[in-house]
Amino acid sequence: MTKLAIFDVDFTLTKKETLIQFYLFMLKNNIKYIIYLPKVLIAGLFYGLKLFSAKQSKQVFISFLKGVSEEDLSEISSDFYESKLSKIIYNEAHETIKKRKAEGCKIYLISASPEFYLNELYEIKEIDRIIGTKLEIIDGVYTGKFFGDNCKGEEKVKRLYEVISKEGLEVDYENSYMYSDSLSDLPLFKIVGNPFLINYKKRSKNISILKWK
Repeated sequence: MTKLAIFDVDFTLTKKETLIQFYLFMLKNNIKYIIYLPKVLIAGLFYGLKLFSAKQSKQVFISFLKGVSEEDLSEISSDFYESKLSKIIYNEAHETIKKRKAEGCKIYLISASPEFYLNELYEIKEIDRIIGTKLEIIDGVYTGKFFGDNCKGEEKVKRLYEVISKEGLEVDYENSYMYSDSLSDLPLFKIVGNPFLINYKKRSKNISILKWK
């Protein structure tokens, strides 16, 4: 049977929220993206005030990608990984990935962040599968909209089961691992025998808390 070590990305694998970092990277390299800054700020504000769901907030946020070609975004994502994303990964996260891989686990990253730049994390050789939010592409151009649902909460479990079914894996969930900074990942925590919260600031009776710097 296959053991999994599942990792969330933002604030679990990385020290910062990656979609915000990606927008700032694009803005730094092309000032024209400044016109989307009000939308970005409003999306964050409304989510913080609970006027928007996570999906609604992200849908507004990702509108800055409208009209960007798949080819251009692939090149930008590669540059983003080299200059920014690779530098905000927790050392403890990377070491844990290597440890679990050496123990025979398959390493899965499952995140609400967009797959198009998360796929750059395949540069970490131990990672077997990356599952993230998919974005719509029509005629080779991003529309700034979701393709399917936001990969968050129960959707993460659904996407995981789809991949496992497609690959024909028999998973030993009791001896598998899940790492996340948030209880929004409780649906994934519930299916594994070894759940861990990363840098969680409250007490947790049932889930061990790890401090990563």
